[in-house]
Amino acid sequence: MSERVQKILSQWGIASRRQAEKMILAGRVRLNGRVVQLGDKADLTVDKLEVDGQPLLSSQRPQFIYLLINKPAGVVSTCYDPQKRPIVLDLLPAKLREGKGIHPVGRLDADSTGALLLTNDGKLTLSLTHPRYHLPKTYRVWVNGHPTPSELDCWCKGVMLSGKKTLPARVKAIERSKEHTLLEIVLTEGRNRQIRRVAEQLGYKVLKLERTAIGPIGLQSSNGLVLPSGHYRHLKESEVKFLKNRFDSTSSKLAAPT
Repeated sequence: MSERVQKILSQWGIASRRQAEKMILAGRVRLNGRVVQLGDKADLTVDKLEVDGQPLLSSQRPQFIYLLINKPAGVVSTCYDPQKRPIVLDLLPAKLREGKGIHPVGRLDADSTGALLLTNDGKLTLSLTHPRYHLPKTYRVWVNGHPTPSELDCWCKGVMLSGKKTLPARVKAIERSKEHTLLEIVLTEGRNRQIRRVAEQLGYKVLKLERTAIGPIGLQSSNGLVLPSGHYRHLKESEVKFLKNRFDSTSSKLAAPT
């Protein structure tokens, strides 16, 4: 599969994406004998990519890594932030953070907390973030006030946002206090600040938003222990298999003749 050269250099641990772009602009990277330009793509199964005259071999790629992290509030889900805010990679030890090409799969708002996948498997990232994938994600959301059953039903059926109706969702109240309601929400899409925008449209302000699970991959383990805020764990083999199998199954259905 062809990918942008700067992305390949990042995934192979040669440099960060931004550093790779500087290397390309400096003329240090060649593709099939010619100097690479920003935006060029390569497939190492058929192309020859060189950095400072040294060929980059597909066998040299770092081993794939799959992580689940419990993102704290105030941390942004990117590999670089021009505002110099804390980023999710700051939560990893140097042995994982440097030279592995690890990046977040999708994102959570800076104010939101909870489950976020990290990997250096670019193909899986592309599949998981594609709009057709529809991987269910579970959230615990505290709102002010008390949404009525009819409002929750409206949310479940879909609400117009920016001229497009949201996909059906599962929304239920699981706890109420004098002033607040705790909702459990399961979405199969991830439009920008979707939960906050729908809640506001219905007249309710989100006070706290936590993503507790991505598909069956959750912050809480089978023994009841919860991954602490700011900590990470490696995905189990069964969890990685689920993500890959689900995408393969979805792709096959979409490719099937009608």
